[in-house]
Amino acid sequence: MNGRLDSMLRRYEEVQKLIEDPELVRDQHKYRDTMKEYSLLNAVAEAARETEALEEQLEEAKALVQDEKDPDMKELAREELKELEVRIKDAGDRLKFLLIPRDPLDEKNIIMEIRAGTGGDEAALFAADLYRMYSRFAETRGWKFEIMSSSETELGGFKEIVFSIGGSNVYENLRYESGVHRVQRVPATEASGRIHTSAVTVAVLPEADETEIDIRPDDLRIDVMRAGGPGGQCVNTTDSAVRITHIPTGLTVHCQDEKSQIKNKAKAMRILRARIYEREEAKAASERAEARKSQVGSGDRSERIRTYNFPQNRITDHRINLTLYKLDLVMQGDVAELFDALKLSAREELLRTNSEAAS
Repeated sequence: MNGRLDSMLRRYEEVQKLIEDPELVRDQHKYRDTMKEYSLLNAVAEAARETEALEEQLEEAKALVQDEKDPDMKELAREELKELEVRIKDAGDRLKFLLIPRDPLDEKNIIMEIRAGTGGDEAALFAADLYRMYSRFAETRGWKFEIMSSSETELGGFKEIVFSIGGSNVYENLRYESGVHRVQRVPATEASGRIHTSAVTVAVLPEADETEIDIRPDDLRIDVMRAGGPGGQCVNTTDSAVRITHIPTGLTVHCQDEKSQIKNKAKAMRILRARIYEREEAKAASERAEARKSQVGSGDRSERIRTYNFPQNRITDHRINLTLYKLDLVMQGDVAELFDALKLSAREELLRTNSEAAS
């Protein structure tokens, strides 16, 4: 760790000189990348300075405990010593975490796919509830939100809805949402008041840039058709719906929400690119499984990650054994506490993994 800290502090001095160069602003792409790097390195430098200052205070407190003759002053020094030891541990943990190489995917925008699973209409209604939960959370963060594709039911649920979210560190915050979300509640259509259990599947795909995934036109089969909706609604009289099949992988994407065939094709290509990118990332991850111990759970979409119990106003995340009794607020988008707990658990596991590797 010390070697990496020294290297990052040297780089910090270099980057400080770079951002002072007026020529840097002329290249906006390079400027953004440099400022991102500076932000990370500045956090490391501040954490290192804080840790060093606390260690100096600790040595002074130790000397005071050893040399002080006055009993009251000695007791005050002992209390300060205990407090400093706690603060040094916290600061040291923060510094260790900052020194761990960041996952480059954390800063990416995402494409999220929500699909109704077991439970029929009730699962579709809960898929719509989850969609609203994520969209409201995105609004609180000032993130950009766009529906890519959807398939509604007559009761107002979604068999499937695909949407993109763009902003600062979106994937870092939402990456742990992939998996099976189980809901327990009395459906609106249930006359006897019996609690039903349904399931919804969520997939979170880091969105790939065109330069990151090269898709050859010859590898695509593009079909156009008329769009349709539930009960005959939203039916188009033109062939605006688009279905794109990536022949090498067999992946298929269908988009019909836009009235323009061109817009539907553009959205379908974004979804396809994200799915191919995720597949390649998953393959690479399996080849370096030991390095992926930082994941919270396996992220497998077949894995039940969370239960939403409406009668008890309870939400439980099974991966970190966290239970909150504020499901009503969570469904309104108040999910920061849950997401922060997942990120913290991942960071703690990452620290443990790196400590074991260093020992």
